[in-house]
Amino acid sequence: MALLLSLLPSPVAAEPITPSAPAPYVWQNVVVGGGGFAPGIVFSPVERNLAYLRTDMGGAYRWDARAQRWIPLQDANAVSSLMGIESIAPDPVDASRVYMAAGMHARGEAAILRSTDRGAHWQITPVPFRMGGNEDGRGLGERLAIDPHHPRTLLFGSRHDGLWRSEDAAETWHRVASFPLAGLGAPPVRRTHGGLSFVVFDPKRAGRVFVGSADPGTRHLFRSDDGGRSWAAVAGGPERTLLPVKAALGGDGVLTITYSDAIGPNGITRGAVWRHDPQAQHWQDVTPERGPGAAPGGYMGVAVSAQDPRTIAVSTVNRYKPGDTVWQSSDAGLHWDELRRRSTRDVSATPFLDFGDKANFGHWIAGLAIDPFDPQHAAYVTGATLYASQGFGSGGAMAWKPWTKAIEQTAVITLVSPTGGAPLVSGFGDIAGFRHDDLLQSPPAMHRNPLLSNTNTLDYAGTAPEVMVRSGSTHTREVPGASLAWSKDGGASWQPLVPPASAPRADGTPAPERTGDAPIIVSADGSGFLVVTDQPVRTGDRGRSWQRIEGVPAGARPAADKVDPQRMYVVDTQAGRFLRSNDGGRRFVSVATRGLPADLSAARSPNREAQNPLMATPGKAGMLWLRLGEQLYRSVDGGDHWVRLGGELAITHYGLGAAAPGGRWPTLYAIGRMQGLTGIWRSTDGGTDWQRINDDQHQWGLRFRVISGDPRRFGRVYIGTDGRGIVFGDPAPTADQNKSGAVARRTRG
Repeated sequence: MALLLSLLPSPVAAEPITPSAPAPYVWQNVVVGGGGFAPGIVFSPVERNLAYLRTDMGGAYRWDARAQRWIPLQDANAVSSLMGIESIAPDPVDASRVYMAAGMHARGEAAILRSTDRGAHWQITPVPFRMGGNEDGRGLGERLAIDPHHPRTLLFGSRHDGLWRSEDAAETWHRVASFPLAGLGAPPVRRTHGGLSFVVFDPKRAGRVFVGSADPGTRHLFRSDDGGRSWAAVAGGPERTLLPVKAALGGDGVLTITYSDAIGPNGITRGAVWRHDPQAQHWQDVTPERGPGAAPGGYMGVAVSAQDPRTIAVSTVNRYKPGDTVWQSSDAGLHWDELRRRSTRDVSATPFLDFGDKANFGHWIAGLAIDPFDPQHAAYVTGATLYASQGFGSGGAMAWKPWTKAIEQTAVITLVSPTGGAPLVSGFGDIAGFRHDDLLQSPPAMHRNPLLSNTNTLDYAGTAPEVMVRSGSTHTREVPGASLAWSKDGGASWQPLVPPASAPRADGTPAPERTGDAPIIVSADGSGFLVVTDQPVRTGDRGRSWQRIEGVPAGARPAADKVDPQRMYVVDTQAGRFLRSNDGGRRFVSVATRGLPADLSAARSPNREAQNPLMATPGKAGMLWLRLGEQLYRSVDGGDHWVRLGGELAITHYGLGAAAPGGRWPTLYAIGRMQGLTGIWRSTDGGTDWQRINDDQHQWGLRFRVISGDPRRFGRVYIGTDGRGIVFGDPAPTADQNKSGAVARRTRG
């Protein structure tokens, strides 16, 4: 026994780690296409084919007509909150200038960003007024506007603190004291205000500007005729319970305003569309659907043709039955054409939009725009994509296609790179996730059977990777039927799993197997599935029968050995024990470990979407890794003995990949902080030395959820972001590889 112990790794800490020279990496997005909510699209009024898209958590994009793709404008940003875009304003005189208001929520950092090169580079001014780019009301706007007669002057309608003004091209800001509404102040926790919903300058009448208010009150529209020095409430309009959410000004000076009874995108039950002629001081109700037969929901998107001010379009929002739509009028709202009924949608470029049946017109249509240089080119946003048509206003069937090339606006919850089959299988928020056979092509379908909005956990059998399992949830947390599934073909198709129902909870809350909170794992050979419900259970026959597991506490996150099908592991965070099963998961017993601290509470997963802190190594029986807080531990003997890796790198997420050629250890990839620098790191020597592999141009707001290496390809790393989809990186090719053409341009499994 003494000889055996002398050969095992010592439980003491390894040498302190130090960052070595950066390793150059090439980064790309795994292609899905769109996928999330982009509340606003804005065309430049002075240059053809120039448009900007703002998203609620993935930053902003610019359309590059020459490359025929969208360019992400904030991948170099390292401030999480600034990835939520409150408003965007292209300069009405200089096409190279653009401004953005950025801030995710009321308690996050907020700033006004300005660029003189179309968003390639930004100057950032922190501001004292808070924003809500990912809060309720994010479809309102645009709140940020430029005076076309004095383009260094900007106004910003804030959510909580009234109207603000800059006279030096957004470098400094001051409150407009003369504006009648000072704002409602800081909102309660988990609440927000609509605030000043839009600012619209009149390009033909110097000094004239309109501001809308979406806060409760008796006055909702304000006007200035002296450039914002003095203000007056505009009398008339709809009942005061309807809030102005968006507005567009036609070349005839008439303002078209959409109204809803809440700031959205949820919670809206009524709405209207009104037009206001300030010269005639006249209001007109032009709501497309009125009366008791109107479908529940409101209106939000609005656009007016630059060529013909009588051609207008509006969109519904939160109209779930019969679904949201766009209305178009060629006579200033006297008559309307409902486009949903005569539209076709070609989603072949992003087939997940079929949602298992047929792509619908879309929901949460908060943003709508008509190209000022081409009235037949129009676009609208949805909660899942951006659609565009080149036949807007034409008769007959109107064809729409996703306009999303290079837009990846999704939250990624989990992912795995298995030892066989597709290089990547993912779990997304809202759109379930995919099997990615080709990383550069949108997958043919989401995970189905069951079709769940979120995939929370994924696992594959280490020696039989065609066998996979997943758990998931819906937004309601009340899943009808199964929230668990298994696959026999590497995630190409799925079959539901329904474990025995847990006993009713005393507090009446649903059991984990109904909400997606129950993690699921599979043994290395694919024969056994473990599900941690309130009473953890196991099946060895694909769900036909189930047995209770001995020794696993409720709420635990188990991990299966990737080589030995009999071994599975779990950390009992409450009792401070490391548990192991030697019989395929039927029974877990405490291990008398050496090297782990007595307090293991730091291994507790904060929620169902958190990455498991305990991992097993593909191809290495008994080699385990455990993150406790920001420290990483390693075992090579199934958990009997542990080594704490050096402590300078504070790790928040980590993953395993193929070893370097001739290497002893799997390559470690980590998201963490060292010497004040947060980044993505790689170690090829078991965690002694680390290299940063991202650079200052690839930071994605530092919004990360999960990371994994590829067990079959040294150097490949996959990162699930919160807003920019999945990014993957490979070591940059060497000069010799470039000369020989050894580096393929396309990435397949």
